[in-house]
Amino acid sequence: MAEQISASNSAPAAAPTTSATPAAPAVATRAGAAPTTLWAERTGTREYVGRSSRGAEVLIGSQGVPGRFTPGELLKIALAACSGLSADLPLARKLGDHFDATIRVSGDPDRENEVYPQLDEVFELDLSELDDEARERLLVTVQRSIDKVCTVGRTLKAGTKVTLSFEIDG
Repeated sequence: MAEQISASNSAPAAAPTTSATPAAPAVATRAGAAPTTLWAERTGTREYVGRSSRGAEVLIGSQGVPGRFTPGELLKIALAACSGLSADLPLARKLGDHFDATIRVSGDPDRENEVYPQLDEVFELDLSELDDEARERLLVTVQRSIDKVCTVGRTLKAGTKVTLSFEIDG
């Protein structure tokens, strides 16, 4: 049986602890939905494939590896996609199901502290068919929807506890 060692970012410089109970590998889901398991497998030097139990894959690597996202880029894409998905219903109600939207996200890392101190999103939409009042109402509704249900954005704004455990063979 593999030994599991855990560490947490909530304690300053604490030594890893050993636990006999494995960490839950599944991602929490809405009631009635099957849990999704997520993992990253090493495929080469500084190269991983992110996978889900639903069959999705994403190529991950350092910045110099062509055709792969860096973890920081995936964080930004997750934010943009979450904002888009959170805004999709109110936008479709007003614009119809076939509207175009692009959410661009940027932010430079603070390499000394290894954090992104700020991420900036720009939601690109064609609202030329709406008058000024309807446009303003829609944008307020979209902003409220994103603020209420974008889990990625809410998590980034609030911060989160991150734990790390190791399963060691041998």
